[in-house]
Amino acid sequence: MKSYRPWSPTQSFLLPPSPQEWLPEGHLAYFVLEVAQALDLTEIEGAIQEKDGRGERPYPPAMMVALLVYGYSVGVISSRRVWRATYEDVAFRVIAGGEHPHFTTVNEFRRVHREALGRLFVQALRLCQKAGLVKLGHVAIDGTKMKANASKHKAMSHKRMAEEEKRLSAEVEALLAKADETDAREDEQYGVGQAPEDLPEELRRREARLTRIQEAKAALEQEAREARAEELREQARAEREKAGDEGVAPDERKRAATRAAKAEAKAREVDGRDDDEGPGSGGASGDLPHHRVPAEVEGTPKPGAQRNFTDPESRIMVKGGEVLQGYNAQAAVDAECQVIVAAAVTNQPPDQEHLVPMLDRVVANCGRAPAVASADNGYFSRENVEACAALGVDAYIAAGRDPAKPPPEGQRPSPAQQARATMAEKLRAAAGKAIYARRKAIVEPVFGLIKQARGFRRFSLRGLDKVRSEWAFVCATHNLLKLFRHGGWRPGLLPQG
Repeated sequence: MKSYRPWSPTQSFLLPPSPQEWLPEGHLAYFVLEVAQALDLTEIEGAIQEKDGRGERPYPPAMMVALLVYGYSVGVISSRRVWRATYEDVAFRVIAGGEHPHFTTVNEFRRVHREALGRLFVQALRLCQKAGLVKLGHVAIDGTKMKANASKHKAMSHKRMAEEEKRLSAEVEALLAKADETDAREDEQYGVGQAPEDLPEELRRREARLTRIQEAKAALEQEAREARAEELREQARAEREKAGDEGVAPDERKRAATRAAKAEAKAREVDGRDDDEGPGSGGASGDLPHHRVPAEVEGTPKPGAQRNFTDPESRIMVKGGEVLQGYNAQAAVDAECQVIVAAAVTNQPPDQEHLVPMLDRVVANCGRAPAVASADNGYFSRENVEACAALGVDAYIAAGRDPAKPPPEGQRPSPAQQARATMAEKLRAAAGKAIYARRKAIVEPVFGLIKQARGFRRFSLRGLDKVRSEWAFVCATHNLLKLFRHGGWRPGLLPQG
């Protein structure tokens, strides 16, 4: 008879085992452990050391970062799944060194240090640059609509909020009147009163929903006032520039100054703040575009303006015909090895306003602008083409299906029409067609890898600032995977500390 290999699942180890023998040489887990030692985690260390030294000792930041990096790299994002994996998955056990941080600890570490984790994107990009994975010869920019941690069915328009507020107020009044009648009848039958906790459940539900709708309605109206005031101040700035332009006729300059003063006064009237005060809410952050609540002239929300109860900063967006509650996640990808050289998230669905901020971030992250930049027709505008030229970037931006439509007979083309026609002609040339054809192969596979291969299709956190940090961390892990697979990594290659 054939004999079998020895098998003793209950046999204890005779000698202490080495974790380095549990996985094959060159495994991703060993790479992640080395990366965690190479990254500068001073910011996280400092935040931990500021706390009271008494109490339970925290887990090492390098271990927690390594767990999260490996988890996001292989599609294990849930803190509960990470916790279970430290028991059930050999790679997680090797990274954790036999420790098992509870899922509440994992989630709290990610929540408290989310900004520092997001800033690891630049460090990961620097490692890719040192390995020669970034050339900046051709950078393609695109965006993808990413689902928020909120349901689109939890969004409500201002018009419906007003209707629901009116309906629920009437129902609450009716239920209170009915309760008063019942109280009076029972008092006559049984004696004195009814305790507050005996309030009917139906009435409590309606009062709670009415309160939530009133709060959301007030917040939406405040955002609409701020959006209208911001629009008026932009108009005022444009008129001020016109009033100071020596090339404009004196009478027109005077009228421009008057219009600027009126716009500024109207803005103060709408939102009640001076021009030198900081901006209100609305998700604005530095150079990134942000969604403005559609507002009427007087600053009230338009009937269709919506707000989500679960994640108020997320917005209704359309992706391939599908309506989703989400954010617009942007990425600029280098053609050499598909390394992400800039990342951003906004709640503004159109892509057009994102091109210049993304190029600025490429310059900030990499030290210089790319030689060539490509983008689809959602990014085209005359201003974007001119901004690329000012940065010294050779732009290839799709100009639309009918880009060179001639103006009516006898009229000269507008600057926008001329820019569109020039770009269309550039893309029709053999060289331009070849360069633009590369765009799809550079940037779109990156979104496919993140969403399909790694399973990141929905943000775990809520709020614009939080999802920006999470997206930056996702992009950082993407770059580290590129370094692992294309950077010729071997143990001891990365600098320590």
